[in-house]
Amino acid sequence: MTRYEFLKSAGFTGGALMTLLSCVKNEDMYVDALVQNPDGTTGTTSGTTTGTTTGTTTGTTTGTTTGTTTGTTGTTSSASTQADTSLFVTTEKLKSISAKATIDLTSSGYSKLLTKGGYYVISNAYVIALSKTGKYIAATVTCSHEPKKRVIYSNEEWYCTDHGARFSLTGAGLNSRGSRGLTVYNTATDGKTLVIY
Repeated sequence: MTRYEFLKSAGFTGGALMTLLSCVKNEDMYVDALVQNPDGTTGTTSGTTTGTTTGTTTGTTTGTTTGTTTGTTGTTSSASTQADTSLFVTTEKLKSISAKATIDLTSSGYSKLLTKGGYYVISNAYVIALSKTGKYIAATVTCSHEPKKRVIYSNEEWYCTDHGARFSLTGAGLNSRGSRGLTVYNTATDGKTLVIY
């Protein structure tokens, strides 16, 4: 559903509708929203895409696509859904790091961090995720737009669910609400333990 369709369905018409449609910049208009499915898994909602896509598609696509798709569709192998082991450090190196937070990756409570795209909010202070490239990334959960603890990881960026502030993985603002940037942290893992520093 487009923003226009949503506002129309909410009863906005005429000048009020035009005012609401004109108060948003282009970069603020469309963000895939994170949703929690009834089975407890998370995913993103998508709008309608029109055009032609050529290449290889791997994984699951949600939403409506109009156009021509050429390529192959396959399944994701377990190696491509997990952390990049070339980024791991030794346990000795890990112990020498002065950590802000430590996470036991062998705990079933953090199982989502073993799959690319999975994330957790730790101690209501940090959001930690396994990016699509297989690297662990971390940022503050407190948004710089307004100091609310609502930042999550979604579609290879940090996103504030409160007012829609968007940030790159390096913390740079991607829209007007994210213009102040976001604090990001370093991470290190030996495959069993993950530290934020």
